Amino acid sequence: MNLIENAKKQIDELINIAYEKACIKGEFPEGNSPLQDNKAPLQGAVEMPREKAHGDYAATHAMAAAKTLKLPPKKIAEFLTNNIKLEGSYFDSVSIAGPGFINFFLSKRWYAEVLQAVETMGDDYGTVDIGQGKRVMVEFVSANPTGPMTIGNARGGVLGDTLASVMSRAGYDVWREFYVNDAGNQVELFGKSIDARYMQLCPGTENYEFPEDGYHGDDIKEIAMMIYEKEGDKLQTLPEEKRIEKFIEFALPYNIGLMKEHLERYRIRFDEWFLESGMHKSGYVAETIELLEKSGLIYEKDNALWMKDTDFGADKDEVIRKANGFLTYYPVDIAYHRDKLERGFDKVIDIWGADHHGHAIRMKAALTSPELIKALGVDGSKLDFLLMQMVRLTRDGEVVKVSKRTGKALTLNGLLDEISVDACRFFFNARPDSHLEFDMDLAVRQDSENPVYYVQYAHARICSLIATLATEGFAVPKFTEIDAGSLSAESETELIKQISLLPEEVKNAARDYDPSRINKYVIELAARFHRFYSACRIKGEEDKLLLARLKLADTTRIVIASCLKTLGITAPEKMSKSCQ
Repeated sequence: MNLIENAKKQIDELINIAYEKACIKGEFPEGNSPLQDNKAPLQGAVEMPREKAHGDYAATHAMAAAKTLKLPPKKIAEFLTNNIKLEGSYFDSVSIAGPGFINFFLSKRWYAEVLQAVETMGDDYGTVDIGQGKRVMVEFVSANPTGPMTIGNARGGVLGDTLASVMSRAGYDVWREFYVNDAGNQVELFGKSIDARYMQLCPGTENYEFPEDGYHGDDIKEIAMMIYEKEGDKLQTLPEEKRIEKFIEFALPYNIGLMKEHLERYRIRFDEWFLESGMHKSGYVAETIELLEKSGLIYEKDNALWMKDTDFGADKDEVIRKANGFLTYYPVDIAYHRDKLERGFDKVIDIWGADHHGHAIRMKAALTSPELIKALGVDGSKLDFLLMQMVRLTRDGEVVKVSKRTGKALTLNGLLDEISVDACRFFFNARPDSHLEFDMDLAVRQDSENPVYYVQYAHARICSLIATLATEGFAVPKFTEIDAGSLSAESETELIKQISLLPEEVKNAARDYDPSRINKYVIELAARFHRFYSACRIKGEEDKLLLARLKLADTTRIVIASCLKTLGITAPEKMSKSCQ
């Protein structure tokens, strides 16, 4: 139930009923009645003004109709307001402001219905149905399994997971997918790096040459040591190619297992881990390239194969296959997106780093071109990209690149050793199109400066209030057991207004692919609750008002918990009192 939307629709209806009445009275020029010539009703926007004096909602219908009705907007507004009947509506008064705005002021009925809606819907409050069951895939993280997940993966992980949750609450059927790059040149180099580290452990081959462009991380040494401890030096007698193949067969599943373990710790689960190698083994990548060749979209130059991307508006053509015979990532990406689109999703969303901006533009241009749509038989207009900016970690004002605990490069799992999952998820869910400076000192603070702690403390504070009042014989009442009209103080009505906004925020977050809207919403909700709690006494108040305020507090608790669940964050019932 979206009471913001309902109020706006009702305003539109009230204005047009008033317009019809005014026309019947002859207050508007002849020929402008909606009862004549099938005239359309008045059109206008309904917004929520920033200034409280301008009402809870302001309508622009009078100004929008001025040209058609050939009357000053203020005069139109006077005719309309004189004919508006508010009985039984969500509003108790209406006024005219500025050049012709019609301002509406909410009645106690509307505030009461907000509380009733939350009680009726419970955890489902805030859900909307703009998705109407359409199938959406969100593909995110998709880190190479050649090393540990990075801080960039940490941000992409929470943005993707939270966006998927938001889309689900907006009525979409959501599928989470991790694309595993377990094939290609980087995997071969991964195997060679492990091989070199293994050989360096074997007696007599300590000076074995390490690949110049190999993976130098400690994780490679650790994998090589695991193999050596299990197999000893007996594998050194195998041909190099066989050793590398054997090491890849062990190390890729091992690394993928670690990724799953670390993401599980991060509260992220995928519906599918899609293996790139599967497309190669099935011949799907080769088939995709063949379809492009048959459509005349590939040409040969300098012993390499190229894609005619400039025909689709790109700034350059892309190499499909290098002169040495190795495929680039580009045709594999096209094949993967072809596969995604063939699976029948109504929308496919990729979350990539901002450094892939150019590739995203070329991929989108190619897959939406008439030539590729005809060649591959898929509709690339269903593909969207969410590009996230980079992350910079700071501690004591200095940039952090290594783990305080291990002294090694800081990975996702290393970060979770230092910062709680709740804080990481909340901080990383900042606006994806903005650079993020993650203050590690702030993330561990237990006071109101730490936004996630501030929100969780509001939830815990309400739980404590409910528990205390229960010992005095006061249980949270049903909506029918309270006098909702007694909640008339400014801090009470402002809190209820914020509660009412959640369905709108979910709708807009899904529309804009911006899950950070939920962060901002729940911070403001917590702030308004703390103001209400400070301004309005509950314990010790007379019973009627106590029960109404207790109901409002519990309603806030339900909504905070729902938001935190959407963000993948816990809603504790007890915390430190540092925020008081």
